[in-house]
Amino acid sequence: MKSPTVILHTNNPEASHEVFSKNHPDLPILTCDSYGELPEMLEESGAEVVYTIRFDGTQNYPRQALLESKTVKWVSVGGSGTDHLNPWDPEALTVTNAAGVAAEMMAQYVLGAMLHFSLGLPQLGVAQRRRQWFSAQVESLNGKTVLIIGLGKTGQAVANLCKLLELKTIGVRARPEPTPNVDEVHAVEALPKLWFCADFIVCCVPLLDSTRCIVGAEAFSAMKPSAVLIDVSRGGVVRESALIKALNEKRIRGAALDVFDTEPLPPENPLWNFENVLISPHCSAVYQGWELKSVEMFSENLTRYRKGLALTNIVNPERGY
Repeated sequence: MKSPTVILHTNNPEASHEVFSKNHPDLPILTCDSYGELPEMLEESGAEVVYTIRFDGTQNYPRQALLESKTVKWVSVGGSGTDHLNPWDPEALTVTNAAGVAAEMMAQYVLGAMLHFSLGLPQLGVAQRRRQWFSAQVESLNGKTVLIIGLGKTGQAVANLCKLLELKTIGVRARPEPTPNVDEVHAVEALPKLWFCADFIVCCVPLLDSTRCIVGAEAFSAMKPSAVLIDVSRGGVVRESALIKALNEKRIRGAALDVFDTEPLPPENPLWNFENVLISPHCSAVYQGWELKSVEMFSENLTRYRKGLALTNIVNPERGY
């Protein structure tokens, strides 16, 4: 089998190395827990394969060093999103991802966000802090409609949980086809007719030219005043300025946001000020053991690579998956 030099680029290199080395004890494995040190390591090591996690945001991620390396043939992204590498030449570099590694967890986050609003948790929290007893009412999810933008592994996991609670599921995908647990599947072009149907809008798409700001001013104008936006995709899929305007004008009920245009979210960003906005620090995919599961997926793929077999989860830069 081939014996390529491998770099594990992660902020948890010891644990990743331990998992990886069980399946490939014969390979030269290097670890790097810094953005700044990776370019030099790439040049000195002549590494052919790099497993990498965007563990310190996007701004200083060493994209150029990876794409311009003369030796790197395969970059394995530890998560599902690859927009921090795009664009790349698929003829010169193979990029894979770990799509599905956190799909179930992200679906649970989405469900939690739905319950956050249907149970009135923001209002209950405010009343509790004021020591105020008031006449509250909770709301069932049964019979509500969820619009899922993106029906990849995460979107399908969301649909599965929603059907268990008897929500109507409407999905949008680039290539419409019947999808398990989705009542209706539409093309992206149908979105203008779908916004008003939804009680919950869930964004699960990769960030591409075709999805950038797909949820913008026109979308918010068309939504129900009772609609809740839940975004677990990538910063840039939702036009942040349009969302802030919609919240100020009370055009929607609220939002649960795990991704933002700028991360970390700056303290001066107006989104912090809304009591009907749930903000989380891009953690919907971060659960105990996720990275080790991701490394295991990479390790299995590397076995295929060494045997000359086709890799799984190869990403098309134009589609983002």
